[in-house]
Amino acid sequence: MEARDLARAAEAIQDGDAVVYPTETVYGLGADALDPEAIERVFEIKGRDRTNPLSFAVPSVPAALEYVRASSAERQFMARFLPGPVTVLCRRREAVPEELTAGRDRVGVRIPDQPVALRLCERAGTPITATSANRSGHGSVTRVGDLDASVRDAVAVVLDDGETPGTESTVVDVESATVVRRGAMADEIEHWLEEQVR
Repeated sequence: MEARDLARAAEAIQDGDAVVYPTETVYGLGADALDPEAIERVFEIKGRDRTNPLSFAVPSVPAALEYVRASSAERQFMARFLPGPVTVLCRRREAVPEELTAGRDRVGVRIPDQPVALRLCERAGTPITATSANRSGHGSVTRVGDLDASVRDAVAVVLDDGETPGTESTVVDVESATVVRRGAMADEIEHWLEEQVR
């Protein structure tokens, strides 16, 4: 992938548009996660219910802590499992719009363990939406060639980095020591949570 493609994708996000980008799980749909209009565009592209919240991706734990209030246990979890195929639920700060979280106090945080995704997060300069690049109700996409035509047509840039591994991220609520959605590394994460509760 050429640097200019990454630059175009970052500029598109800054302009309020959506892009498709690779992660260590599946292809993601990225837009400015702090911009209510951009968030609305993501919901429209996916055909997603507005009551179903979106997560955001950032390039590092310090970057995440600018937008969430993390407890000691959540910080320990982040230090252990991020970057990686994990979404951790944390209390959002005021900068994170309710449109992203469907009015909830907590938001899912992703720090992808994938070079292109991390560079995109860095270049965009803002948290980006971290949701799979598929129509709601349809399977996640691991190859650009399998993108739904409506998704491809609706985004400004598609970053193609070949086939992705395909296992969804594991969603974790550390506060309640709960795995909300099992995915990559779920067994290891559950073991860690059990150890913390003891």
